Amino acid sequence: MASIGIFDSGSGGLSVYRELVKLLPKERYIYFSDNAHCPYGEKTAEYIQERAHIITDFLLEKGADIIVVACNTATAAAIACLREDYPDVPFIGMEPAVKPAALGTRSGVIGVLATAGTLKGSKYLHTRGRFEDNVSIVEHVGDGFVELVENGILDGPKAEETVLKSLQPLLDKGADIIVLGCTHYPFLQPVIERLAGPGVRVIDPAPAVARQTLHVLQEKGIPTGEGPFSIDLYHSGEPESLQRIYQLVQ
Repeated sequence: MASIGIFDSGSGGLSVYRELVKLLPKERYIYFSDNAHCPYGEKTAEYIQERAHIITDFLLEKGADIIVVACNTATAAAIACLREDYPDVPFIGMEPAVKPAALGTRSGVIGVLATAGTLKGSKYLHTRGRFEDNVSIVEHVGDGFVELVENGILDGPKAEETVLKSLQPLLDKGADIIVLGCTHYPFLQPVIERLAGPGVRVIDPAPAVARQTLHVLQEKGIPTGEGPFSIDLYHSGEPESLQRIYQLVQ
């Protein structure tokens, strides 16, 4: 049985956990929500790196065999130094799904919704640079999206108003595929899809991250599938938002 550590700035990483459990239903999961420091999007890389090291130490103390950085902003800011500082620990990070979007667009325009930290990160910029000669890539920060999810506002007028402000500029540019570049955003996917309309496809990268986690576990020879399933939920702030979103992914 593998012990899989997962962390995010808040509850958004549960969108990745949801996909992991589909592929790996008989493992031990250790989830850490850094919600006392959420959101990460506007914080400095140095601040996020410090938090990532503290959380990594905590997850390793709890017995994690592998750590999924289920946060696009933390991946952009910290995964390189985590891999350098913990060379024996396999880390899985997030990457906006620009490649499948570029291959699938009909209009030649793809939209990326992400945090400011992700959009400025070298990992995303490198990925964008590989495809922007062939497609037009338009971007927008999902202003207020993380706060909606952390407060459990996943539908209704406030969610629609907040989502539309960031989504509409991408639709106005002709985007027919929207890439979700933050793990909180899939919890707003039904609203995004409804507002975007039937001609627009929305891509959640979490299933690909789950597949990569399974691949690395197999590659490292870490046994899986032995059970029983368990999950421990930890948080640096109040527990309500984490418990609320966890109930949704059951």
